[in-house]
Amino acid sequence: MSCITAEVTGIQSVENLNIISFTCSTAVLKMVSLDINKTITKGSKVRLTWKPTSIAIGKNVQGELSCENQLHVKIHAIKVGQLLSALQLEFGASLLESIITTDSQKKMHLQVGDEVTAFINSSDISIQEVLT
Repeated sequence: MSCITAEVTGIQSVENLNIISFTCSTAVLKMVSLDINKTITKGSKVRLTWKPTSIAIGKNVQGELSCENQLHVKIHAIKVGQLLSALQLEFGASLLESIITTDSQKKMHLQVGDEVTAFINSSDISIQEVLT
């Protein structure tokens, strides 16, 4: 699983639905959650995580997208399999992993060193640990 350290910058709640905003490095991320730990408040430091299959990759992306969580990353390594390819992505000091189909990897001509956009749905992000 990929994880990054972030700071909670906002919490919007309606009944038991929450949208939590975070800043990490140069990005702003949002997470949708039904329940949140009561110790999580604005200013809390947390470790965020998601599955490698939750990261979609875009190359030469233009226009408006509904996916708010967009990280500008560089491909650090690629392991190509028969059906799936694992990409290691550099985001600041963190290495993230994305698993995509090998067909997509080939169609997009992804190579080590390429700068791409990683997309993560807000419902796929979770708080792994509250740090402070």
